[in-house]
Amino acid sequence: MSMRMGICVSSLLKVSCYSHKKKSVPYNLKEGQSRIFHEVPSGLNMEVIVQKSRNVVEDEKHYNPPLVFVHGSYHAAWCWAQNWLPFFSQSGYHCYALSLLGQGESDEPNDTVAGTLQTHARDVADFIHRNIQSPPVLIGHSFGGLIVQYYISSLGNDKLKENLYQELRGAVLVCSVPPSGNGGLVWRYLLSKPVAAFKVTYSLAAKGFQSSISLCKETFFSDTMEDHVVKRYQELMKESSRMPLFDLRKLNASLPVPSVPNSSLKVLVLGANNDFIVDAEGLKETAEFYGVSPVCVEAVAHDMMLDTSWEKGAEVILSWLKSLHN
Repeated sequence: MSMRMGICVSSLLKVSCYSHKKKSVPYNLKEGQSRIFHEVPSGLNMEVIVQKSRNVVEDEKHYNPPLVFVHGSYHAAWCWAQNWLPFFSQSGYHCYALSLLGQGESDEPNDTVAGTLQTHARDVADFIHRNIQSPPVLIGHSFGGLIVQYYISSLGNDKLKENLYQELRGAVLVCSVPPSGNGGLVWRYLLSKPVAAFKVTYSLAAKGFQSSISLCKETFFSDTMEDHVVKRYQELMKESSRMPLFDLRKLNASLPVPSVPNSSLKVLVLGANNDFIVDAEGLKETAEFYGVSPVCVEAVAHDMMLDTSWEKGAEVILSWLKSLHN
């Protein structure tokens, strides 16, 4: 019996048999990458793409922290594995990219949505608690950034039955949904850019990006990205998001994310100048929430880690990571 099947059988005692469907558009791992499956508290299995560095610094005072990546809606671990995992592993960092439940190669819960802000954050926390030996840097994109924010708000919370939330070395919020959610973004678009508001609503809420190359490019990427590359990512996005990440009504009702007064955690708030989804006001809100100045990368779109100039954001993060030693 394989390890994968063994996990499935043992999990039957805790949950009804879950659905695991491989994508019909598979993501082929790059050299040095491996795919593992981590069993989360619900008994389901979460895909993790791992790329470890051959030259990581292990010194206790100046060690390079492990990097744990959390994707947003319509994405999965592969979105980090394409460019940023090779980049950061070559720069001396062990990298772990997670696929949240119902996304990528992860198992699907027996529900209409993949989870809540709380359950997704708990799954991330459980992975870190059981697999990462030293405090990592948590990196979240878009709605994944909101999950990271909830993780931060849970640090040291004695009210939680099981405080799985381990100490972090830092956090990076990439084109993140702000702490209050996406409601403010939508209303600003409706009032100031009604055409853009219709496009972004049709593209994301109605999944219009799945059937239109031009709309997919406008939503996630720069104009300079070639259509055949957009099509490849479009297919992966469609296959990766078999069920919604959240129930947005319930999510917005649970927001804003709790504040963390007097927190010493270092946070980098990183935005993209050509972001079609998160506007400058949303970026500013997130930065003010953590008491930092936002960094906005020029000539890059929402999917900063996949865009034509993906190295721009990666270089900013690398410089920030090196500053953690100071």
